[in-house]
Amino acid sequence: MQAIRATLARGWFQVLIGGIVLFYMLNDVYQATGNPNFVPSLLVLGAFLVPVVLVLWAYEHPLPERIPPSAVVWNFLWGGALGVIIAGTLEYDTYRTLGFLPLLAVGLIEETAKLIVPLVFFLLWRYRSEMAGLLFGLASGMGFAALETLGYGFTALLASRGNIGLAEFVLLVRGFLSPAGHAAWTALVTATLWRERQHHGRAGLTRATLGTYLLAVALHTLWDTFQVMSTVTRIDWLGIEGVSAAIALLSIALLARRYREARRQAVAAASAISGSQRNGSPS
Repeated sequence: MQAIRATLARGWFQVLIGGIVLFYMLNDVYQATGNPNFVPSLLVLGAFLVPVVLVLWAYEHPLPERIPPSAVVWNFLWGGALGVIIAGTLEYDTYRTLGFLPLLAVGLIEETAKLIVPLVFFLLWRYRSEMAGLLFGLASGMGFAALETLGYGFTALLASRGNIGLAEFVLLVRGFLSPAGHAAWTALVTATLWRERQHHGRAGLTRATLGTYLLAVALHTLWDTFQVMSTVTRIDWLGIEGVSAAIALLSIALLARRYREARRQAVAAASAISGSQRNGSPS
């Protein structure tokens, strides 16, 4: 019972429940009135609810250093927006130049674009813990995912000539999968980058960092490859969805492992600071 009360008191849980209620209220009003003015609100709320809740969940957990909310918001909004703008531009130029868009290029472009704002914080601000790196990467990846989902929802709405049900389905599926995609891949890289700086210095640029970045690109490329495959039979569809689910589960498992290690370091750092304060003598 105490755990239930603690969950109910959490900001992320309140935002989640409030967002779901608001989404269905907006949908009911739209269905009743047919007023298209409600459509933008439905799309924005549907695209941003899960990303905002996930970032808020991570931020509400104890951190080894004080990170102001503005730093997280900067990574979420600027990281996501700049990532979408730069990735969209480079992908368009690649398509126009080559006549096709290799899926590997998509993975390289998007995974690099999402790192721009976290790297600014890495180089210019004094946030040193691995948990800070994970949080910034998570925020940037979720901001990117929210804007991308909004675009896909809007495109589905236009392609279906105003079928709001199809747009809502796209928002639901992409929102549910977003933690296993953009958020996990970017957070894995930034957490490793911050950890390597703690352990080895050299601005965190080690084989482990490069390997994690290449892993994120590979997972992204595999995900896109199986998502664009055309299906012929139900067996084909089940096979493709099964592989996609395996990629998503692997991404979440890797992120969960990285998060647990970052939490252990955060607890150890907090205990060390507390111990030194207790043992210190007044001057």
